[in-house]
Amino acid sequence: MAVPEQDALAEAAARGEQFAARACASCHAIGPAGVSPMAEATPFRVIVHRYPLDQLEEAFAEGLVTGHPAMPALVFRASEIDDLVAYLETVRAAS
Repeated sequence: MAVPEQDALAEAAARGEQFAARACASCHAIGPAGVSPMAEATPFRVIVHRYPLDQLEEAFAEGLVTGHPAMPALVFRASEIDDLVAYLETVRAAS
């Protein structure tokens, strides 16, 4: 039987993956494998091993100005940050 906290984390990660697919996948490889559609956009699997997740969470909260030259400035809602970080944890674990 799944623990409610684990269920909530899995649901957050699923929402985070959906958000990343909408907001990030046109440039970044968002999963634990694959090539980014835009060469200068670092794959998520590399980002999660390059930066601690708490630093990424802080960067998301402050608003990403730019990560690569073509990247738009992004402002995240708190719920999007939580979900995206939960998803990034799964990417890190799988890569």
